[in-house]
Amino acid sequence: MRVPVLTYHAQNIAGNDYAGNDLVAFGEDLRLIDDLGLRIVPLQSVVARLLGRSDEDLTGCVALSCDDGTDFDVRDLRDPTWGPQRSLKGRMDDFIAERGADAQPGLHLTAFVVASPMARTDIDAQCLSGQGWMSEDWWAQAAASGRFAIENHSWDHNHDAIRFPGIAGMARGDFHQVDDRERARAEVADAARYIDQRTAPRRTSLFCYPFGHVPDYLLREYFPRHGDEHGMLAAVSDGACPVTPASDRWLLPRYIRGWHWKSPQDLEAILRDATGR
Repeated sequence: MRVPVLTYHAQNIAGNDYAGNDLVAFGEDLRLIDDLGLRIVPLQSVVARLLGRSDEDLTGCVALSCDDGTDFDVRDLRDPTWGPQRSLKGRMDDFIAERGADAQPGLHLTAFVVASPMARTDIDAQCLSGQGWMSEDWWAQAAASGRFAIENHSWDHNHDAIRFPGIAGMARGDFHQVDDRERARAEVADAARYIDQRTAPRRTSLFCYPFGHVPDYLLREYFPRHGDEHGMLAAVSDGACPVTPASDRWLLPRYIRGWHWKSPQDLEAILRDATGR
């Protein structure tokens, strides 16, 4: 098993071409993956295989994820600067319409969302356009569609855009501050409960470290020792390599669009190297 996990941020819109727009890149990347003869599978299937809960053959497979949970994940919106934008969901629909549902029957996207409504309001106001584009009313429908999973990106991202103080005195803007059980419970377990209530009967099982910051306490203590409390099966960060049988379940690697690849040629090289195709 050597499965590259590709990650997008739908709100990354700095133009209407591949280089400056994760939405445009996502649409083109779906075609590239298909052209290379690779198979898209849910990230949850990769985790199940890693943990020995499945014997599915994942040779030549790719998994897709997106971070932060903005409405650009599922809704076509008008960016104030760059105009109308087709969502990630819309790009998936376009791919199916163009190539047929049989082209990628496992087409699936894992969306890591921020739980706290107040945090999302502040992040939206400071980092997006202040138009309520980090809502939660789409989570349940997306999760029920079979094309999406809604997963845990923490309670509040410990984001520095948030007006109210950090949990248990945490300095904002640094997720490494999650260094004890009180903070871990608030950022992981409380977030899971909130998201699960809104996507029931589906439940979260994967965590994504905000900012790519991996606190040693979460990695070494909280995740492996307190599973009954947080309910997570694995956690993802960056790492720029494929998931293999040797991967640490609490530090699964991903490739980040705009960082690890910036062009279709970059991605093709990644995919060929990762999968051996």
